[in-house]
Amino acid sequence: MAKYRGGRINEEVKKEVSNIIQHEIKDPRMSAMVSVTKVDVTKDLRYAKVYVSIFGNEETKNNTLAVLKNSSGFIRREIGHRINLRYTPEIIIELDETIEHGMHIDALLAEIKERESHDNE
Repeated sequence: MAKYRGGRINEEVKKEVSNIIQHEIKDPRMSAMVSVTKVDVTKDLRYAKVYVSIFGNEETKNNTLAVLKNSSGFIRREIGHRINLRYTPEIIIELDETIEHGMHIDALLAEIKERESHDNE
Protein backbone atom coordinates (compact mmCIF):
# COMPACT_ATOMS: atom_id res chain seq x y z
CA MET A 1 0.00 0.00 0.00
CA ALA A 2 2.79 2.44 0.94
CA LYS A 3 4.68 1.71 -2.28
CA TYR A 4 1.57 2.50 -4.30
CA ARG A 5 1.18 5.83 -2.46
CA GLY A 6 4.84 6.68 -3.09
CA GLY A 7 4.36 6.07 -6.80
CA ARG A 8 1.30 8.31 -6.86
CA ILE A 9 3.16 11.09 -5.05
CA ASN A 10 6.11 10.79 -7.47
CA GLU A 11 3.79 11.04 -10.48
CA GLU A 12 1.82 13.95 -9.04
CA VAL A 13 5.00 15.90 -8.19
CA LYS A 14 6.41 15.09 -11.65
CA LYS A 15 3.26 16.41 -13.34
CA GLU A 16 3.22 19.62 -11.29
CA VAL A 17 6.97 20.31 -11.61
CA SER A 18 6.73 19.81 -15.35
CA ASN A 19 3.78 22.21 -15.49
CA ILE A 20 5.64 24.80 -13.38
CA ILE A 21 8.78 24.59 -15.56
CA GLN A 22 6.79 24.89 -18.78
CA HIS A 23 4.43 27.71 -17.78
CA GLU A 24 5.60 29.52 -14.65
CA ILE A 25 9.36 30.03 -14.94
CA LYS A 26 9.94 33.13 -17.06
CA ASP A 27 13.71 33.43 -17.38
CA PRO A 28 15.30 34.55 -20.67
CA ARG A 29 18.34 32.32 -20.04
CA MET A 30 16.11 29.24 -20.20
CA SER A 31 15.91 28.74 -23.95
CA ALA A 32 16.30 24.95 -24.23
CA MET A 33 13.46 22.45 -24.20
CA VAL A 34 13.17 20.87 -20.76
CA SER A 35 11.50 17.56 -20.01
CA VAL A 36 10.97 16.12 -16.52
CA THR A 37 11.84 12.45 -16.90
CA LYS A 38 11.54 11.17 -13.34
CA VAL A 39 10.88 12.28 -9.77
CA ASP A 40 11.96 10.40 -6.66
CA VAL A 41 10.38 11.62 -3.42
CA THR A 42 11.91 10.17 -0.25
CA LYS A 43 9.63 8.16 2.05
CA ASP A 44 9.63 10.92 4.68
CA LEU A 45 8.63 13.49 2.00
CA ARG A 46 11.59 15.74 2.86
CA TYR A 47 13.37 15.65 -0.51
CA ALA A 48 12.31 15.26 -4.12
CA LYS A 49 14.99 14.52 -6.70
CA VAL A 50 13.77 15.85 -10.03
CA TYR A 51 15.53 14.42 -13.08
CA VAL A 52 15.35 16.69 -16.12
CA SER A 53 16.40 16.10 -19.69
CA ILE A 54 17.51 19.26 -21.48
CA PHE A 55 17.66 19.42 -25.26
CA GLY A 56 20.07 21.89 -26.82
CA ASN A 57 23.77 22.61 -27.17
CA GLU A 58 26.14 22.43 -24.19
CA GLU A 59 26.01 26.14 -23.31
CA THR A 60 22.21 26.22 -23.43
CA LYS A 61 22.05 23.10 -21.26
CA ASN A 62 24.31 24.63 -18.63
CA ASN A 63 22.37 27.92 -18.57
CA THR A 64 19.03 26.14 -18.33
CA LEU A 65 20.26 23.81 -15.58
CA ALA A 66 21.56 26.82 -13.61
CA VAL A 67 18.19 28.57 -13.97
CA LEU A 68 16.33 25.45 -12.80
CA LYS A 69 18.63 24.98 -9.79
CA ASN A 70 18.22 28.66 -8.85
CA SER A 71 14.43 28.43 -9.10
CA SER A 72 14.13 25.29 -6.95
CA GLY A 73 12.78 27.39 -4.05
CA PHE A 74 10.08 28.84 -6.29
CA ILE A 75 9.22 25.33 -7.56
CA ARG A 76 9.01 24.08 -3.98
CA ARG A 77 6.66 26.89 -2.97
CA GLU A 78 4.41 26.23 -5.97
CA ILE A 79 4.36 22.48 -5.17
CA GLY A 80 3.32 23.39 -1.61
CA HIS A 81 0.36 25.36 -2.96
CA ARG A 82 -0.72 22.76 -5.50
CA ILE A 83 -0.25 19.43 -3.67
CA ASN A 84 -1.56 18.83 -0.17
CA LEU A 85 1.25 16.95 1.59
CA ARG A 86 2.37 16.85 5.22
CA TYR A 87 5.74 18.29 4.20
CA THR A 88 6.64 20.10 1.03
CA PRO A 89 9.75 18.32 -0.22
CA GLU A 90 12.96 20.20 -0.91
CA ILE A 91 13.53 20.13 -4.68
CA ILE A 92 16.87 18.81 -5.94
CA ILE A 93 17.37 19.21 -9.69
CA GLU A 94 19.52 16.58 -11.41
CA LEU A 95 20.44 16.33 -15.08
CA ASP A 96 19.20 13.09 -16.66
CA GLU A 97 21.42 12.05 -19.55
CA THR A 98 19.86 8.64 -20.21
CA ILE A 99 18.30 9.80 -23.49
CA GLU A 100 21.66 11.06 -24.80
CA HIS A 101 23.31 7.86 -23.54
CA GLY A 102 20.71 5.75 -25.37
CA MET A 103 21.21 7.74 -28.58
CA HIS A 104 24.99 7.23 -28.29
CA ILE A 105 24.53 3.46 -27.86
CA ASP A 106 22.16 3.42 -30.86
CA ALA A 107 24.78 5.21 -32.96
CA LEU A 108 27.44 2.70 -31.89
CA LEU A 109 25.19 -0.24 -32.74
CA ALA A 110 24.37 1.24 -36.14
CA GLU A 111 28.10 1.71 -36.78
CA ILE A 112 28.81 -1.94 -35.89
CA LYS A 113 25.96 -3.11 -38.11
CA GLU A 114 27.34 -1.01 -40.97
CA ARG A 115 30.81 -2.52 -40.55
CA GLU A 116 29.42 -6.06 -40.49
CA SER A 117 27.45 -5.49 -43.69
CA HIS A 118 30.61 -4.18 -45.42
CA ASP A 119 32.66 -7.15 -44.14
CA ASN A 120 30.12 -9.69 -45.44
CA GLU A 121 30.20 -8.26 -48.97
